[in-house]
Amino acid sequence: MFQKSPRQISRVNRVAGAISATVLLVGLSACQTSGPDIAGDITGSLGDTAKPSEASADPRRDIETYRERVRANPKDVDAALKYAKALRATGQREQAVAVMEQAVLAQPSNRRLLAGYGRALADNGNFQQAFEVLGRAHTPEDPDWRILSAQGAVLDQLDRHDEAREYYGNALKIRPDDPSVLSNLGLSYLLSKDLPKAEETLRRARKRAPDDMRVRTNLAVVVGLQDRQSEAENIMKADLPPDQAAANVATLKKLLARKDASRTDKDRIPVAANRNTD
Repeated sequence: MFQKSPRQISRVNRVAGAISATVLLVGLSACQTSGPDIAGDITGSLGDTAKPSEASADPRRDIETYRERVRANPKDVDAALKYAKALRATGQREQAVAVMEQAVLAQPSNRRLLAGYGRALADNGNFQQAFEVLGRAHTPEDPDWRILSAQGAVLDQLDRHDEAREYYGNALKIRPDDPSVLSNLGLSYLLSKDLPKAEETLRRARKRAPDDMRVRTNLAVVVGLQDRQSEAENIMKADLPPDQAAANVATLKKLLARKDASRTDKDRIPVAANRNTD
């Protein structure tokens, strides 16, 4: 039977707390495989259909562009979603919530807007409200696996881990072995400190998405928390150029050495990105 030492329990509690202080909405994430983006917006954007290659390098410019489009046409769904996304990219999460709230008031039945609103609420820490809004973004007759996964992630933030896993299970029935859902599920097990189950699940995710650096990072964190530091570092640097491998190992050490679970934008534990299925 797996036994944890007091030192290991302390480390697990510390890192699990750090995860709980972030928004783990893998089901809402845009595809990202370039590396462990500690400072980036880890929750992505459900309803935003732009491909990664089309992402803007200047969200502040996007704020100006899409704000004017929304003012000219408050029912422009695409503009509202991209305006909120640009606000989130610059850390203006409350403003993003306000934009999406107004958009939903104008079109209360639009599922893309509801999904975007729920995502913005979760990103701002309004987890209970986010869960309720996300529930309105799809129906039992037409479920969306990405939203189911996102609802599970929100429940994990509310420390309702058993319920969260029911949502992940339903998402996996629609999208079997999807790596983003599996990664959320693995992090759910980490949050409840079941490291062997977390590792097993994250290895399944990595098998399905070997190039997704966020899946790799999540797995390495779980392995490292089980006092297998060398193995964790090998996971982080496998098949990478020396400079990137060294940077990834440094990131891993920083995550595992966290001394508190405070909210910071520089020390977010990365989560796997959802593949574009459009």
